Amino acid sequence: MSRLDTLGLRQVVIISVLFAIAFSASCSREVSLTETTAVRSVTDDLGRTVNVPVKIDRAISLAPSLTEMIFAVGAGDTLVGVTSYCNYPEQAKAIEKVGDTMTPNIERIIALKPQIVFVSTASQLEAFTKTLDDQGIAVFVSDGKSLDDVYRSLNQFGDLFGTRKRAANLVSDLTQRADAVRCSVEGKPTPKVFVQISNDPLFTIGKDSFLTEVLDHAGGSSATKDVPTAYPKLSKETAMAMGPDVIILSDSDDNKEPNVVFKDSRAVKNGRVYRVNADILSRPGPRLVDAIEQIARDLHP
Repeated sequence: MSRLDTLGLRQVVIISVLFAIAFSASCSREVSLTETTAVRSVTDDLGRTVNVPVKIDRAISLAPSLTEMIFAVGAGDTLVGVTSYCNYPEQAKAIEKVGDTMTPNIERIIALKPQIVFVSTASQLEAFTKTLDDQGIAVFVSDGKSLDDVYRSLNQFGDLFGTRKRAANLVSDLTQRADAVRCSVEGKPTPKVFVQISNDPLFTIGKDSFLTEVLDHAGGSSATKDVPTAYPKLSKETAMAMGPDVIILSDSDDNKEPNVVFKDSRAVKNGRVYRVNADILSRPGPRLVDAIEQIARDLHP
């Protein structure tokens, strides 16, 4: 074989190898692109069909309760944005803030390039869903209103983030703890409980609040369980007629003492006024079972 032929053959081999490498890299990129853009259809709590990524790497939560649940199922590292109220667990404080729950900064959300945004109410959805849809960002509504809803949502998040086993174990643990409380208070007297959300104006819980169920679970009965809406504002006359055996304060800087209308109530006279951390009392998330356990201890010492 001549030197010219040898050189020509060498060039052909080199070109073939380079082509094979380029083709392989191209295929690799195609597979990677397919993996990162693959979606599946799921149903959110409003019954909407939502196309979500098979693998979620970048998510934003617009409710503290949802942030807590996402962390609880082991997916906190996917969160690139949360609200200014998202303060638990401790790691949530370091995540980029995108405004508050009801008035998030849409421009900031888009700039963070999430694949999906989680919201807790329909009113949040109406405010910006079209804008996010136009950017190819999925919007998923998780709107828990009961303890069973919390369990369901945790399993739902486990499915969305690929942490099903961790979510299932968590739900099993929470269920056992809540059931243990119910068994411990069974057959005991059921005190009438007034939950004071704020002192002035005087807000409490109504029949549509998940906290009405929480009190039942803890062996109490809400004094306002028949009052319409979730968080009604009461007049002093209405509140005075409640006659609670126990008052629970949602503990915050402006809600340290019972409203003056309760000064002659059995609860105040008998020293049965208790404080519960406002966050665990107000968020339908995994720490709701903590609230049940604490309230049960207060009601049935």
